[in-house]
Amino acid sequence: MIKSNKLKIFNDPIYGFISIPNLLIFNLIAEPCFQRLRRISQMGMTYLVYPGAHHTRFHHALGSMHLMQHAIQVLRLKSIQISQEEEEGLLCAILLHDIGHGPFSHAMEHSIVDEVSHEHISLLFMEQLNEKYEGRLATAISIFKGLHPRKFLNQLVSSQLDMDRMDYLKRDSFYTGVAEGNINSERLLTMLNVLDDKLVVEEKAIYSVEKFLMARRFMYWQVYLHKTGLVAEQLLIKILKRAKELIGQGRQLSCSNALRFFMDNKINKDNFRNDTLDLFARLDDVDILSAIKSWQDHDDFVLSHLCAMVINRRLLHIKLKNNPISEMKFNKHFMAFKNQYNLSDKETSYFVFSGEIMNRAYNTECQNINILRSNSKVVDVAKASDQLNLKALSKTVTKYYICYPKASI
Repeated sequence: MIKSNKLKIFNDPIYGFISIPNLLIFNLIAEPCFQRLRRISQMGMTYLVYPGAHHTRFHHALGSMHLMQHAIQVLRLKSIQISQEEEEGLLCAILLHDIGHGPFSHAMEHSIVDEVSHEHISLLFMEQLNEKYEGRLATAISIFKGLHPRKFLNQLVSSQLDMDRMDYLKRDSFYTGVAEGNINSERLLTMLNVLDDKLVVEEKAIYSVEKFLMARRFMYWQVYLHKTGLVAEQLLIKILKRAKELIGQGRQLSCSNALRFFMDNKINKDNFRNDTLDLFARLDDVDILSAIKSWQDHDDFVLSHLCAMVINRRLLHIKLKNNPISEMKFNKHFMAFKNQYNLSDKETSYFVFSGEIMNRAYNTECQNINILRSNSKVVDVAKASDQLNLKALSKTVTKYYICYPKASI
């Protein structure tokens, strides 16, 4: 049933008033699967590090759509032809690009579902909505999949300088209070252009692009890959892994019906069907937090202690190193905790573990950010910039971590 467009604006703390451009967008925002994003944290467990980071995927989706409206307006003023159908496709694609995120965002891709990416689930939601709205999302789906013949449309939704990144950097910087991540999205948008059907940035904005890439680097190491946020997310993954293991052994665990389905079944790309999607649409942060609060009183040592760590923010100790963790150091912590609580190797591995994290602020090998010079030549930003550190940003940085309990849990 088509709803009347009564709500025309949202008041956003980043951009001010965000307008809803048409009835289709209004109805998509009103869909239960989209409203669910109000209950999905944008930054997972990062609020345990930065207390203000409680904003949601709903905020981010609307903000990204607002930037897309601005980008379309800028390009049209520069005589770039964008049809009404293409405009609608762009707005729907960016609005729904994160609709497939599970509770606490990225953590769920490695726990309640088996390596099913949020992009894949977003596409399933979009295809389902496309049927409901009689094909109105066909262009959006083509753009989302990167298959639209006009390449710059795909790049506006997914590239190294897309509306998604522009919004989340500015928004996450605002809510965490990390000023180094703040970018001049207004300047970047104003200097967008299209040449040979590809997105370019006019040379006058090269310093804004440099700042954008540096801000991305700062945000990854200071926020997204912050060691405390990292260990909290790992604990969340291990809680759900342990819960699945116990349920597989026939142990009783209380949780919502939607979460129970994903705990009882191994869900992957091959068996992720429409009925699974409907249950996934009922999952949000509330299901996970409610379960964790309940499970902290379970009689299983591993599950109860992991849950209590997250609820009370008594997390594992984590050390971040530039070189791989030595086997001797790992075994020292592993055996000490195993012997202290008389645990099996498998049980101990939930509390003592190691891993690695990687980040590359700018990838020169694909979806380059191209600078349009005044002589109409196009050059990659890493070559156009007089900043030597931009070349350094194109290299992958790897760090290694070890997590283990503090003196007593």
